[in-house]
Amino acid sequence: MSWSQAEILALATKAARGAGAPAGQAQRFGQAAVQHLLRDAGPDELLHALEALPEGEIMNAPVEIDAVLAEATGDVVDITPDVPSALFESYLLSLPFDVGRRDLGRRTAFSVNCAVPAASNRGRRLDASAQLVARLHRFAEATFVPETEASRSSGAGAGLDDND
Repeated sequence: MSWSQAEILALATKAARGAGAPAGQAQRFGQAAVQHLLRDAGPDELLHALEALPEGEIMNAPVEIDAVLAEATGDVVDITPDVPSALFESYLLSLPFDVGRRDLGRRTAFSVNCAVPAASNRGRRLDASAQLVARLHRFAEATFVPETEASRSSGAGAGLDDND
């Protein structure tokens, strides 16, 4: 099925929140999920990362990337992750900068050129399986307010004012 980038961004972000990620990491995961699906990298790494929370790549990749970028002294920054993965690459590709990839045998290095903006993929639709979307929805459901009298009396949903 075809989805807009905004739909996947919102759903993946909410799924990460439901799985226990803080707001910042959840937002970055949503952005990486879009890049991941744009590259046809498949859903398995996305789901595994959600299941690994509160540990794992959703928590660590943004911190590792931001630390390297914060130490940068020039426009081009080299990043060689300890454990390269397709999801880590998706995190890098979600940056607003041009990212290059070099294979170094068993390792992969990435060059982030902070002086060159990333190529735009705006408007390109994403293919996501019904199974992936259903799993993301299940994670996202953990963010829903319970449907109880107490939650309605405190303003959830339509509250106690149902005038249909």
